[in-house]
Amino acid sequence: MDTWQSISGFAWHRGLPYLIGLLLIVALAVYRFSPASRRSAFNSLILFAICMAGLLLSGVAHHLQFNKLADVLQEIFILIEGIISIRVVGMLIFRVVLPAARFTPPSILEDMLVILGYIVWGMLRLRYAGMDLSGIVTTSAVMTAVIAFSMQDTLGNILGGLAIELDGSIHIGDWVKVDDVIGRVVDIRWRSTSVETRNWETVVIPNGVLMKNKFSVLGKRSGQPLQWRRWVWFSVGYYHLPALVIETVETALISAEIPRMSKQPLPNCLFMDFDSGSARYAVRYWLTDLANDDPTDSAVRAHIYAALQRAGIHMPLPEHNVHIFKENEKQEEARHARSVAHRVALLREIDLFRSFTDSELQTVAERLKHAIFVKGDVMTRQGAIAHWLYIVTEGEADVMLETESGYRPVSTIRAGSFFGEMGMMTGAPRSATVIAKTQVECYRLDKASFEGIIRSRPALAEEITEVLATRQTALSQVQQDFSNEKQGQTLRQSEILSKVKSFFGL
Repeated sequence: MDTWQSISGFAWHRGLPYLIGLLLIVALAVYRFSPASRRSAFNSLILFAICMAGLLLSGVAHHLQFNKLADVLQEIFILIEGIISIRVVGMLIFRVVLPAARFTPPSILEDMLVILGYIVWGMLRLRYAGMDLSGIVTTSAVMTAVIAFSMQDTLGNILGGLAIELDGSIHIGDWVKVDDVIGRVVDIRWRSTSVETRNWETVVIPNGVLMKNKFSVLGKRSGQPLQWRRWVWFSVGYYHLPALVIETVETALISAEIPRMSKQPLPNCLFMDFDSGSARYAVRYWLTDLANDDPTDSAVRAHIYAALQRAGIHMPLPEHNVHIFKENEKQEEARHARSVAHRVALLREIDLFRSFTDSELQTVAERLKHAIFVKGDVMTRQGAIAHWLYIVTEGEADVMLETESGYRPVSTIRAGSFFGEMGMMTGAPRSATVIAKTQVECYRLDKASFEGIIRSRPALAEEITEVLATRQTALSQVQQDFSNEKQGQTLRQSEILSKVKSFFGL
């Protein structure tokens, strides 16, 4: 018992109970209110437990009459206890109390104040140990010069961190580009700034590097929302007029619903350069979510590709990849016959063409043009004048009515269905907007391709208008908010027939 009293009496000091209580309170508060700091609090508790063991070791040395060693060990572990206390108090203030008061100070401020606390605590312990601090002050100029020379990089990082915080050039959450690194700032500390990239990498950049070199803060402009201008390049053959290419691409992108692409400013297409064998174009658009640059670029490219295909504008093949195969006429005729037969079979399944003869179906099939749309493309706009019919072969599209309160869904068009028949047959404006719900492949038939058939057999107009009247009645019911006011089918069919005859000059 006397031995334990001798050991504990030397190791124990008056402030130890308060320190233990402080550590426990801070650990509980951090665990509850600052999950990100739990590891730091746990490490502080582990280090404090080591200090307790060290103090007991100093007590053992004192009991064994190694008084000098006991004094040195006790002083070292009391110094470490003070450092731990300053650290946990800093955690309590900066990671629990201030955030609870809705004030989030920069991490570097916590680091600098904690380091200042370490220095003050060290000076106090030196003074308590009996060291004359005036001698330290006298020789401080030489010490400062030596420290500054040996730690110039570290001091540069510290001063750089302070400058970043004071001038506000970078904030946590900003997207920055430093050399070949692009990422979001997640932490600014006294030595370095941490940047998380899109590849799930955390790049630690010394603050001195940021101060010595230029860097870019992406998507940031005074008084403007967060958005970043992107460039998407593509090439088109010289046999297509630049004005047609630009109009086709801009119209498709402006009308399409592409996630993360800003509507203001509008995307635009530019004729950039004359390349070897092709004209070089670029689309500029503004990205609203900087974490999804490549996926949005991909979506924009898909819409560009689909728009060019629909307009019959072809991208050139690289010269080194061009392969020419010579086929005889029989092979070409067989392939064409299979394609036409497939289209004829498709037309037979559609009500609009149920009264057509085999030769008439063959004629229509020959004149069908292939068209593709990407998800979000506006296939036709309500109120637009377009004299062609679409026959969907793959994918789905939503039929929407544009009202004062926004879009109202009408139906979904699936493979085997068609739309746009009133525009082709009567020249009437589009009665609804059709938006591609998935990637859609379809055939397009225009008035000019259909005109010869209906002129050769005018009676066909009456048979077609029966189908048109049925579909028009169903759409009108939606436009009238599903009211019970229904026009007669016979009257509607008569009106449509009159418009068809007038449109085709029958």
